[in-house]
Amino acid sequence: MRNGHRLGRRFGWLWGAYGTSALGTWLAFGAFPLIAIRVLHAGPAEVAALSSVAAAVGAAVAVPLGPWVEFRRKRPVLIGMDLVRFAALLTIPAAVALGVLTFVQLLLVSVVVAAADISFRAASGAYLKTLLPPEDLLVANARFESTTWTTTIIGPPLGGAAIGLLGPVATVVADAVSYLLSALGIRATGGKEPRPERRETAHMRAGDLLDGWRYILADATLRPLFFNTALFNGLVMATQPLMAVLMLGPLGFAPWQYGLAFAAPAIGGLLGSRLARPLVTRFGQHRVLVAAGALRAIWPVGLAFLGPGTGGLLLVMGIELGLIFCCGVFNPVCTTYRLERTATERVTRTLTAWSVTTKATTALLTAAWGVLGGLLGPRTAIGLAGVLLLATPLLLPRRAAAPLAEPEPAGSHT
Repeated sequence: MRNGHRLGRRFGWLWGAYGTSALGTWLAFGAFPLIAIRVLHAGPAEVAALSSVAAAVGAAVAVPLGPWVEFRRKRPVLIGMDLVRFAALLTIPAAVALGVLTFVQLLLVSVVVAAADISFRAASGAYLKTLLPPEDLLVANARFESTTWTTTIIGPPLGGAAIGLLGPVATVVADAVSYLLSALGIRATGGKEPRPERRETAHMRAGDLLDGWRYILADATLRPLFFNTALFNGLVMATQPLMAVLMLGPLGFAPWQYGLAFAAPAIGGLLGSRLARPLVTRFGQHRVLVAAGALRAIWPVGLAFLGPGTGGLLLVMGIELGLIFCCGVFNPVCTTYRLERTATERVTRTLTAWSVTTKATTALLTAAWGVLGGLLGPRTAIGLAGVLLLATPLLLPRRAAAPLAEPEPAGSHT
């Protein structure tokens, strides 16, 4: 990489904006359920709806935004999505202060934030591809990945302390402010962004909503990776509620032990993301993608053998460390591979389709595994998910893809 892997001032602002909003998100982790319970005295069904229903509806709302965002400059869209999340989140403390907060408002804010999250991620991938040359994409994505795991490590403990001292509403305010700071950081990137090609028709057609899925399914290398990531993420996330039931119930772990079991291994993601580029340099992108994708699938089945006490705690931490380390290597390589395989004029629609499918699959599998956990017991359901995960490497791309031919940008687009 040129200049000691320095990616320039503009990327520095974008990276700083990402880190700020990611930290804000983790500071407010769990704040909405606590507000629902403490302020609105909500029951279990309502609390569950905040995550499941809001995520599903938010994903549905984001579907038409993909084609809309595709044909607009991405930097203003990124700023706009940050400001939408900032404004939506601020309505919560305002309503609490006035004593008028309702569950419907809490749910609507969750939907707005979920939809804006998907649109932001899709637009940011397209923006990054215009900001940096192809050879710098892996370094950039590895830095984003390391930032994700760093904020995962430090955010929840700080947020928990803030909730204990000031209450959950304070962390929502912090999250809102982080989006405002992110918007200011993205604005500071400056520079000129290429104008996307204009649409052939003035109005969006119903068929445009499916363009992202059509593009993915038509590509022989994106298609298996798409199914692999959706299934892997869905099965891993589906076992999280069952792990909470098992560890905090029959196995008798204290809440702080449960939190430690999943927070401390996040250091593996930080280490894995730092190794992603050196591994690709030595072994090649496709080999690292397949190897890391296969290795991450072997860990979760071990959770079915979890026992009580210190040994059980160490087993969970060891499994999670191995899993997260492999994910830390895989994620930036996969993200870079996906960007390289997607034509610039299709990136936003493709990433939107990818995110919507992943979130919908996770919601569906989480619900299904909740039923299985009730019928078979949490340990058996966790073991079943682990066995199915062992088959997910079969969906990884079997051969390296040929370079994608990108059209030359028109000289008049500035």
